[in-house]
Amino acid sequence: MRDFDELFAIAAERKGGADVVEAQLPSPLSPEELAAIPEDRWLAQFTKSIFQAGFNWKVIENKWAGFEEAFSGFDVNRCAFLNDEEFDALLSNPAVVRNGMKLRTVIDNAIFIQELRDDGGIGKVIGNWPATDYINLLALLKKRASRLGGMSAAYSLRFMGVDSFILSQDVTARLIAEGVIDKPATSKTAQKAVQAAFNTWMEQSGRGLSQISRVLAMSV
Repeated sequence: MRDFDELFAIAAERKGGADVVEAQLPSPLSPEELAAIPEDRWLAQFTKSIFQAGFNWKVIENKWAGFEEAFSGFDVNRCAFLNDEEFDALLSNPAVVRNGMKLRTVIDNAIFIQELRDDGGIGKVIGNWPATDYINLLALLKKRASRLGGMSAAYSLRFMGVDSFILSQDVTARLIAEGVIDKPATSKTAQKAVQAAFNTWMEQSGRGLSQISRVLAMSV
């Protein structure tokens, strides 16, 4: 496994220089900034990522105002207590994508967010989660939330400003090239190996998961 400086040099050579790479690196939010994000924005992003999975992202973006209106701005308490009549109305609402299984996740994930209030709230829980244990944050979302396994959870966290890695095709290709894994990291053993590699690169570079992940993607 190459050290981070070597990987950064590869990315810089491919992209036209170190300054070009630096300009494309994300700046995650602080724990305090994440804790301050209202619950409804977490629920909205979870929902958007769930609906974008396996679907044209632009279609969801174009319909998003309709989603916001249909779910009362993703007010968590309101969404958690949608009754059967209200849910049936959603299934015939042309302003949203009428996928019953995905629409049901809004209720389930609103309840999940409510449950985290006892731990200080979703923003605090996620904001204070150590980057060195990121895979277990993904595991928490997969286990306790609805349809937030795999890439849906990873993209949700990245879009919310959480320091995170995304195992995209390019990032996975670099991890394979470095001998960290030999195929996409779907098993717990492979995910632990990925986390260990990122932890090593964080120590070497002083950078967070998001920036390292982007550098890996740009190195392929």
